[in-house]
Amino acid sequence: MKTKKVAIVGASGYSGEVLVQLLLQHPHAELVAVTSRQNAGQTLAQVFPKFASHPKSRTLRFTEPNAEVLAKQAEVVFLALPHGVAAEYAVPLVNAGCMVIDLSADFRLKSPELYKEFYTHEHPAPELLKKAVYGLPEFYRDEIKKSLLIASPGCYPTSILLPAIPLLKAGLIQPQGIIADSLSGVSGAGRKAEIDYLFCECNESVRPYGVPKHRHLSEIEEQLSLAAETPVTIQFTPHLIPVNRGILTTLYLNPTGKASADTIADCYAKAYANEPFVRLLEGKAFPDTKNVVGTNVCEIAWRLDPRTRRLIVMSAEDNLVKGASGQAVQSLNILSGWPETSGLV
Repeated sequence: MKTKKVAIVGASGYSGEVLVQLLLQHPHAELVAVTSRQNAGQTLAQVFPKFASHPKSRTLRFTEPNAEVLAKQAEVVFLALPHGVAAEYAVPLVNAGCMVIDLSADFRLKSPELYKEFYTHEHPAPELLKKAVYGLPEFYRDEIKKSLLIASPGCYPTSILLPAIPLLKAGLIQPQGIIADSLSGVSGAGRKAEIDYLFCECNESVRPYGVPKHRHLSEIEEQLSLAAETPVTIQFTPHLIPVNRGILTTLYLNPTGKASADTIADCYAKAYANEPFVRLLEGKAFPDTKNVVGTNVCEIAWRLDPRTRRLIVMSAEDNLVKGASGQAVQSLNILSGWPETSGLV
C-alpha cells in the first residue's frame, strides 16, 4: 500500500503533539516535517522526550513554517493552528495541490458572515469555504474522499453532533428546545500560559464558561440545521473540569411522536453499527471518559425519561483524539484509501 508524506504545522501544541504520536506509528504515513516557531531547530526528542525511542525523533527537527517549502516536502499537511492563522497556510498549500486537513475553525462554516459573527473578524479566505468539506467521517465520508481541504470538527461539536444527527435525520426529536451540557478537560483550551488554566485555578474546581454564546455553537447549529433541514438553535453550556483530557456531554431532547425505545435503538444501530469509532452502550452502562481517553472512540448511551417526557443522550470522547487529532487522521485514512482504522487502534 502506497505511503504518503505528511507534515504538521503547529506541532508543538496539544493537538500537534497527539498528531505526532499518531503519525509516527502510522503504518502508511511518513512524517517528514514538523513546524513550530518557538522550537525551530530542536529535534522531536528534545521537544517531546516521550517519543525519544522512535528512531525518527532524533533526526526530524522542528522548522519555521513555510508553505512553499512544505508543499514540496509533503503530500498532506495538517494545520494545528489557531483560527485566523490556519487560513494563511491553507490558501498557498491548496493552490500548490497539497491535501490540507485543518484542525482550526477557519473552514468549518460555509458562511463568512457567520464566521465573522462568532470569531469577530473577517474570514481570511472566504473563497475556500465552498471547497472545504466538514471532516466528520461518519456523515461526510464520500465528500472527504474527494476533497483537498478538510475542516476537522471541534471537540465539543463532535460530542454533540454524533449523538444528535441520526435522531434529527430520522425525525425522532424536535429541532427546537435542544439543550447541551458539556464538561471538558483543561487541554481543550490549548497549550498556553493563562491564569484561568493554571493548576491552582483549575484543580478542585468546576466552572462554566463561554455562556451563552460559545464559538463552537456556530458549527454545531449549522450542522444540526443541515440534518434537520430547518434552522436549529440550541442552548449550549460548556464547563471546565479538573482533568487533563476528555469530554462528557449530556443532551436534553424533546422526542417526537415517532420516538420509542425501539425506534431510537434502531436509529442508532442503523447509523453506527458498522462505524469503528462509535461505541453504543447497552444495558445500564453510561459513557465514561476513562474508557475513551487515548482512543478515537466516542461512546453514546441514551435514556427515555417518562416523568419529564424527555430523551437524555450522553456521549464521551477524548477531546484531543476523536475531538481533534484522531479524527483528522481518520480523514487522512479516508482520503488516502487506507483502512479507516490505520494508526488509530
